[in-house]
Amino acid sequence: MSAVLLPGAIPTMAPPPPSPPAPPVFGPRLATGLAGVLLAVLVSGLNENITKVALADIRGAMGIARDDASWLVALYAAASVSAMAFAPWCSVTFSLRRLTAAAIVVCMAAGVLCPFAPNLPVLMFLRVVQGSAGGALPPMLMTVALRFLPPNIKLYGLGGYALSATFGPSLGTPLAAFWTEYLGWRWAFWQVVPGSIVALLMVSWGLPQDPLRLERFRQFDWRGLLLGLPAISMLVVGLLQGERLVWFASPLICVLLGGGLLLLVLFFVNEWSHPLPFFKLQLLSRRNLSHALLTLGGVLFVLLAVILIPSSYLAQVHAYRPLQTAPVMLMVALPQLVALPLVAALCNLRAVDCRWVLAIGLTLLALSCVLGARMSPDWIRTHFYLLQAVQIFAQPMAVIPLLLLATTGLAPQDGPFASAWFNTIKGMSAVVATGVLDALITRRNHFHSTVLSERLGNLPGVVDVPGLSARMHAQVITLTSSDLYLIVAAIALAMIVIIPILPTRVYPPRAA
Repeated sequence: MSAVLLPGAIPTMAPPPPSPPAPPVFGPRLATGLAGVLLAVLVSGLNENITKVALADIRGAMGIARDDASWLVALYAAASVSAMAFAPWCSVTFSLRRLTAAAIVVCMAAGVLCPFAPNLPVLMFLRVVQGSAGGALPPMLMTVALRFLPPNIKLYGLGGYALSATFGPSLGTPLAAFWTEYLGWRWAFWQVVPGSIVALLMVSWGLPQDPLRLERFRQFDWRGLLLGLPAISMLVVGLLQGERLVWFASPLICVLLGGGLLLLVLFFVNEWSHPLPFFKLQLLSRRNLSHALLTLGGVLFVLLAVILIPSSYLAQVHAYRPLQTAPVMLMVALPQLVALPLVAALCNLRAVDCRWVLAIGLTLLALSCVLGARMSPDWIRTHFYLLQAVQIFAQPMAVIPLLLLATTGLAPQDGPFASAWFNTIKGMSAVVATGVLDALITRRNHFHSTVLSERLGNLPGVVDVPGLSARMHAQVITLTSSDLYLIVAAIALAMIVIIPILPTRVYPPRAA
């Protein structure tokens, strides 16, 4: 509408719209902020893994039954994965720094309060709150790396994000052993405090403060929230509780998985046409992103399995406590601090095709599992060192190329959407892997136990052999562990097959 001039008025020019602020220059301050977000993500991930490993000590101290304790893990995971899905939208609306700082404070406060919970429902509520805050942090790390890092070092920042998939899970067992053996079970919750305080200071000083964008609520995807949040939560709880409740023999699991899948389909239908969605399905037309998300699920299955198999075997066959298993996990965890930047530097070379770095990493993971499949009941901690040594470079070589494939060529406005996709698939893949591995372990245990019992039943006088039950148990666990290693090796090799078919060659950002 044009302005109307009154008689005698002097025409004036309308003020020009304010120019957008210049992007901050990457320097020590932004680097501190990025390091603070990385520290917060690692602390949150360690919190989840440590409380899982120390769950037996927590149950004993707080008088919680095994079945009830399983809900603590399931509800935390449901809240965490749900937060990964919706946090990127919130970071744009409320600002990256505000949301990250709030998530750190809430995660830390809930951890402090957990040991003082007067009953199980209060403890479950605190874990849900802590899971929501902890799950909001990984998408912030990817968003910060994509938004603020210069092209020539962006891949190193994404390598820092990869620590949450390689370094963090392997470090959970050693730290849980330290806290529970030397400082007490409460520190399984309180260990978040020191790192969270440091991360909060670094984030508050290092990240720039964006303005609030509350006008986005005018197009808020309420239908998507009401469909997506229960869909993700129901699927996560159903997968984690499925084996304990005998899957579809339980009406609860039928409702959780069936209802969750239905709501998820309706959620994606809604997201396709919404003007301001939480998930941008159109991004899946990018072959490299689709390949990265598909392969990410398989890689996380493998990474979870190679942690679970040796720790479970050593605990069941040789009665190892977490403190005794810790050296096996540290064999992979600590060298990641060197291996990750080296792999990032390799992928940052223009002459290197990251697809073949991925193929070599998957091949090494498969080799490690094939070596593990030769295990016997005589294996102790030292027998796993060679397997772990092979994984030192295999793990980052299987993760960093996926980050490069998924993020190269993204428009700045698509960064939060890519972060939502990548982190939600990352969280959901870990849940699916846990459910599938639990089911495989149970079924292979039953199979080998039945076969061995039938063979021994046909031998005369075998019932009188001393220690037969313990030896048979050790043999069953060993055979099951060997089977799992072979299954995991097959999954790693299968992911290599699709590399020449689906992804296209990309060059590191510095080359572009």
